[in-house]
Amino acid sequence: MISALHEVYPALYGNEYDEKKMDERFSALIGKHREMFGKSDPAVFSAAGRTEIGGNHTDHNLGKVIGGSVNLDTIGAVSKRGDSRVIIASEGFPVVDVDISDLEVRDGEKNDTDSLVRGIAKAFLEKGLKTGGWEANTTTRVLGGSGLSSSAAIEVLIAEIFNSLYNDDVLSPIELAKAGKYAENVYFGKPSGLLDQACCAHGGIIGIDFRDSDNPAVTPVSVSFEDYGYTMIITDTRGSHADLTGEYASVPPEMRMVASFYGKSNLRDVDFHDFLRDMRAIREKVNNDRALLRAYHFFKENERVDFMLQALQEGDIDGFLAFVQESGNSSFRFLQNVYPASAPENQGLSLALALSEEILMGDGASRVHGGGFAGTIQAYVPEHLIEKYIKGMEGLFGEGCSMRIAIRQRPVSRIL
Repeated sequence: MISALHEVYPALYGNEYDEKKMDERFSALIGKHREMFGKSDPAVFSAAGRTEIGGNHTDHNLGKVIGGSVNLDTIGAVSKRGDSRVIIASEGFPVVDVDISDLEVRDGEKNDTDSLVRGIAKAFLEKGLKTGGWEANTTTRVLGGSGLSSSAAIEVLIAEIFNSLYNDDVLSPIELAKAGKYAENVYFGKPSGLLDQACCAHGGIIGIDFRDSDNPAVTPVSVSFEDYGYTMIITDTRGSHADLTGEYASVPPEMRMVASFYGKSNLRDVDFHDFLRDMRAIREKVNNDRALLRAYHFFKENERVDFMLQALQEGDIDGFLAFVQESGNSSFRFLQNVYPASAPENQGLSLALALSEEILMGDGASRVHGGGFAGTIQAYVPEHLIEKYIKGMEGLFGEGCSMRIAIRQRPVSRIL
């Protein structure tokens, strides 16, 4: 049974994986399913984490982004049930047990996985699709708090299980992502966009234009950074996200302050040249210089995403890396999400970027990864500097802080 996965591994994990260790991982998953549920021939599913490649803090104002699914995944062994219960035993978490015959929003389930199950089932029913019970055990290599979207991975995994077991895989990866977003917004209580779910679900690298947020335009790009001699490395600076909610929450409304000057709800509906012309008047009205700087970042980052996509499509790795560095510099200077204004003494990301610059010396690129303020940075490191780079980061932030990341080509799917 496990040997059938050998042909699948490269599309999930790239070129660098240990086949024996992967076999042991999946064997343990199936063995746990047998132990917990008494069934020895479960279906096996995999959903990837994701990395943001371009478009830092632009999606919430209907902007453009580039993201990719990665070779760190959440896997699940799943069996159908004959009733309407969905049971999920995720390693390290309390067991989820939801009866999806009741799909009402429950305030007591806000911020719990139970709400995601209920919300995703509701999304399927609203499309006229089928739902039914199932039981699963899962384990993940998508570390929580790493900026790789472990929550979005479990959302699209749940959606794909309904899709595969009861609907013959009728929904596309983007439709699965929308089901996850719906559940997160309406049932879980988090007003997120579609970026994380779309990247986890789709596979490969994709450009996403959110101008029409209900039907975003997706542009797939086939590229392997390893083919050009670079490896993506994500470094967790292990800074605390506690008390940073206000920092994250300030970004979208400050951008929208500028949009409101023009009677618009989002910056995407504002012309950049009008913004430059009217900067003095906007400044006098909003009385918030950071809002103008963040708006400037939005406009330039949107433009940069187009250039980054073009560089990837043309195989211009040097041009792409130059834009990556520009993106990082813009986030630091204009978006200002590399360290919290409320605690300027906590600058792990700044230190990581400084050390990256010293080690790379212009060969490669580095930038803040994801939401910022604390957490992770992303670097593109040439092969001859990988050992030095990881050693340097671990010397500053501790052993195991840096992860070598490869782009995963396969979408969320049943793999066995």
